[in-house]
Amino acid sequence: MSSKRLYKIVKTFLEYGLDELLPEKYLPWYIKIARSSLFWLRNKHRDKPKAQRFRLAIESLGPVFVKFGQMLSTRRDLLPEDFANELTLLQDKVPAFAGEEAEKIIIAAMGAEIFEAYFKDFDLTPLASASIAQVHTATMINADDEQEVVLKVLRPNIAQTILADINVMSVFAKIVARWLPDGKRLRPVEVVAEYEKTILEELDLNREAGNAIQLKRNFSQGRDSDKVLYVPEVYSEYCSKNVMVMERIYGIGVGEVDTLQANNVDMKLLAERGVEVFFTQVFRDSFFHADMHPGNVFVNATNPADPTWIAIDYGIVGTLNREDKRYLAENFVAFFNRDYRKVAQLHVDSGWVPSDTSVDEFEFAIRTVCEPIFNKPLSEISFGQVLVNLFNTARRFNMEVQPQLVLLQKTLLYIEGLGRQLYPALDLWQTAKPFLENWVKEQMGIKAVYKKVKDNLPFWNEKLPEIPDLVYDYLKTNREAQRLQLMSLKQIQSQQQKHSKQMTKLVVIATLAICLTISFT
Repeated sequence: MSSKRLYKIVKTFLEYGLDELLPEKYLPWYIKIARSSLFWLRNKHRDKPKAQRFRLAIESLGPVFVKFGQMLSTRRDLLPEDFANELTLLQDKVPAFAGEEAEKIIIAAMGAEIFEAYFKDFDLTPLASASIAQVHTATMINADDEQEVVLKVLRPNIAQTILADINVMSVFAKIVARWLPDGKRLRPVEVVAEYEKTILEELDLNREAGNAIQLKRNFSQGRDSDKVLYVPEVYSEYCSKNVMVMERIYGIGVGEVDTLQANNVDMKLLAERGVEVFFTQVFRDSFFHADMHPGNVFVNATNPADPTWIAIDYGIVGTLNREDKRYLAENFVAFFNRDYRKVAQLHVDSGWVPSDTSVDEFEFAIRTVCEPIFNKPLSEISFGQVLVNLFNTARRFNMEVQPQLVLLQKTLLYIEGLGRQLYPALDLWQTAKPFLENWVKEQMGIKAVYKKVKDNLPFWNEKLPEIPDLVYDYLKTNREAQRLQLMSLKQIQSQQQKHSKQMTKLVVIATLAICLTISFT
């Protein structure tokens, strides 16, 4: 761990007065000494609220801390509401690195001959620049045509920078876990470890290319959802760990509401399609884009009456297994039917909370926290906030952190926020309820049983000839086990009889000895 970087972080936190967040009586002696030795770095931003100071400090510490803050903004179980809201304002502003250096990285990755033969008009000025990578435009030359593409290039030495900052975060996480009253409950060490896993996965552009290909396949032509979400083509033959090549897309940023309205886009349909995109990914495909913030979503408004979402940046994706999907869908349906007993029981059945959890107490806690939500019209209820409240309550009953559900919660908050920004009257539950109810019916009805049998037919066709042999082997083994057990019982009985005879002899001998002794005396 770099002492210079550690000094920079401590200095920044003191300059923004964030030491005020640490309870004096719980601080270890070495933290108190470090703070005293830097007395001249006292709070220079006293006029700003603590939450704003926290956000500004994180922004000044660079991209790794910014991305960590963005992740924390979705973990409202860990932070006060004002801090979580402030962190949503974090901006990933990073100066671009030289285009010449990006070109060198690309040539080293794919080879000079391939780059010169298949790419031209490479723009040294980046189209976009972010904390981990930046994007340049070019033209790709095919056998019979030319294609506009973008080349995403990882920043030089970014892995070392990330690991250095994560090491510092880990140190602070251990201090928080050890010394703050709520340290263990907040699980800061696990939160940093989760962030490390997520951000390191973003450093492999081959992996991101695979995610994009999978997402495009899921929303490919010929399926009902092919007009809902468009995923640009990835040219995997030119991709590597630090370079990704894909089709260039044109669209209106989903956050540019005025521009969308000026283009006469059907805002209600666009918002509802965002909800459809989310639930289709989660419940149909079990594979979802988990970083759908406004910077990663565009709109194809070529046909304003039939707009299409366009997603980019596939470094973070989430998956759900069949059981998680079933419990999640049933939870949503039960919750909006205000069946809190079922919600509590589902959490226990799924293993999200310990099996010895009192369902009665859990039901009461959920009802107390969530019932006030229904005082609002359904169109004003936040689906994402429902999940936040539900998981916060569950954590009081020792619910373990479920990484896949954290990503899901974050994605839902993004989608819902975008939907309400596009169309404030969006009734997300009205849009989602038929989808969820149909999915549950498909998974549990006669069709689901038929599908399961049909899917397993190849397995049973393969195993059917083996069944007689398996039955014979089982019966033979069982008969042999019974024979051995019978022999064992007989041996035990024989030993007991032998032991009993020996004891009888000993008693007789002892009695005779006593009698002889008495006679001689």
